[in-house]
Amino acid sequence: MPNCQCPMPNTQKLQDLMQQVGISSFKALSRAAGVSERQLLRLRQGKLEQMRLDVLLKLSPVLKMPLNELITTFSTVELLQQKAAPTQELLEEIADLRKEYQRSQLQLEQQREILLQEFQQSSLQLLESLLLQWPTAAQKAQENPQLAAVKIVPLVQKPLEKLLQAWGVEAIAPVGAELPYNPQLHQLIKGTAQLGEIVKVRYTGYLQGEKLLHRAKVSPFE
Repeated sequence: MPNCQCPMPNTQKLQDLMQQVGISSFKALSRAAGVSERQLLRLRQGKLEQMRLDVLLKLSPVLKMPLNELITTFSTVELLQQKAAPTQELLEEIADLRKEYQRSQLQLEQQREILLQEFQQSSLQLLESLLLQWPTAAQKAQENPQLAAVKIVPLVQKPLEKLLQAWGVEAIAPVGAELPYNPQLHQLIKGTAQLGEIVKVRYTGYLQGEKLLHRAKVSPFE
């Protein structure tokens, strides 16, 4: 917080309110309300008229004090006299801010819905061949239990590979691969292994860029 030698007549008032809601410092209040410490400094100095209304709206719920009481508590007599006339204007400004907030929330919700629909459509396009062919292949497999699984695997494998490629998802290692054990990427499903010892991949793990989605399941090499 910037150093200032100005008098701070409202510091004790603010500290009392902070104590009531369990906030121990001005820095903690700044974080909780999402306002700068410079704004809090103005409040402590009695410079409420220099503070933006949205700052007071953020402080009000954190301090558990209605906005009008907050203004009354931290205003000087002169400021109260100045603010007495435009009370209706202040209320209208608050109402406008609330309406703007509600509009923003509605827009965000609409954007989420649009993004979800686009995601679903793009995924369905990538899986189109699987969706069209898999029911027929499954039915034929039920009618003929002797049907080789190798004929069905491509129906699943190719669409899945396209989908993973579109999402930027890569396998850590193929099933059956033998590689040095790395506990950050590998999960032992049996036995023990030390860092760098050769293990065998039993189930593929996946990365999306640098983000680990699933560790590959491995076992000690025998």
